Amino acid sequence: MKIYTRTGDTGETGLAGGRRTTKDDDRLETCGTLDELNSWLGLARAETPPDEVDRVLARLQNELFELGAELAGFTQNDKTRVTDEDVARLEADIDRFVAMLPSQNGFLLPGGTKPAAALHIARTVCRRAERRLVRLASRTNEPCPPVLLVYMNRLSDLLYILARTANHLAGRPDVPWRSTRSSES
Repeated sequence: MKIYTRTGDTGETGLAGGRRTTKDDDRLETCGTLDELNSWLGLARAETPPDEVDRVLARLQNELFELGAELAGFTQNDKTRVTDEDVARLEADIDRFVAMLPSQNGFLLPGGTKPAAALHIARTVCRRAERRLVRLASRTNEPCPPVLLVYMNRLSDLLYILARTANHLAGRPDVPWRSTRSSES
């Protein structure tokens, strides 16, 4: 099987059902940002996070493929591929990991261990994917299931907590933000 098809050489690509669209289409931009997010999760996993974090990341990578497939038009019997149960699982993960973390006072800088740093980048890419999804939902006549927006919002929260968890389980403190501005200025 050849990897190149030459069908995208003019700046177009195919969606489910054979529909063609430009590669800068909002739907493709959203799918591409989800792919980027998934790649950052792969890097975070390659940095050997704690096992309990890695298991969640493996699941999230598969769920992101489901979300991307749904955006590209691949549905399962006209049902959404991302469900309220997926959102509930994200919330349960957040609650479980928060329970093991020290309390947080103030803002944190991205950093700490390599897995945590990669997860902080993934969190920011997730927020961008969420913004792209909001734009897609507001600019197209095609419906965007509301659960997708909820899922992305919870996912970015979970990635933040997983970054903190990766630091915590490695015995590395989070990096607190300290203003460089004097309060007397």
